[in-house]
Amino acid sequence: MTNLLINIDHIATLRNARRELFPDPVEGARLCEESGADGIVFHLREDRRHIHDQDVRRLKEVVQGKLDFELSVSDDIVGICCEICPDLATLVPERREEITTEGGLDVILHHRVLYQTVARLKHAGVEEVALFVDPDMDQIDATRDTGASSIELHTGDFANATEEEDQTRELFRLEAAAGYAHQCGLVVHAGHGLNYHNYRCFADAVPHISEVSIGFSVIARSIFVGLGNAVAEMAQLVKR
Repeated sequence: MTNLLINIDHIATLRNARRELFPDPVEGARLCEESGADGIVFHLREDRRHIHDQDVRRLKEVVQGKLDFELSVSDDIVGICCEICPDLATLVPERREEITTEGGLDVILHHRVLYQTVARLKHAGVEEVALFVDPDMDQIDATRDTGASSIELHTGDFANATEEEDQTRELFRLEAAAGYAHQCGLVVHAGHGLNYHNYRCFADAVPHISEVSIGFSVIARSIFVGLGNAVAEMAQLVKR
């Protein structure tokens, strides 16, 4: 069965828009778990545009399920992750000017620093380290060679496809990549752009997905139905 991890970054985005103390992303994380989430995802960005350092430490104390710390290879962010020692560290690309993560890591180009970062995280006691990559076989080979135990497939191209032909092509890519990563001994995660409308199509086509990371669509729906209901609806979809 696929596990559902909820990304709570956008709760912090709303809080920071008015420089308030609410809504509290940590309280949001607690409610997500109470409503059916198997864990929580957050991304501590270098510019701290949503999650702040104090949020990270509180999340470590509060989250009962799996805690996924998304991060770049920035030395100070990696240091915080090593200190917190989450259940999972997911290395992602990061550019200051992007609105959200725009694609997977180029593991081939940045293999040396990624290899060193994976080793540093594991040495600190982080048991599971994943790399966020596009569904590309060469990138999957490079991910395996860094020593990472898991891979998160970037589903954004599938989610953003507006034509049926393009969506079908991206599903074929994801299906093949998931199968290949599984054969390589990697635990397969997926995320980016998955929502209430496209998740079932994705899940029916792509095998070996142990967990999905979903955030924006759930937080957006919570405006109308409440966070608990929004998470419960997504959990029902994921777990069927």
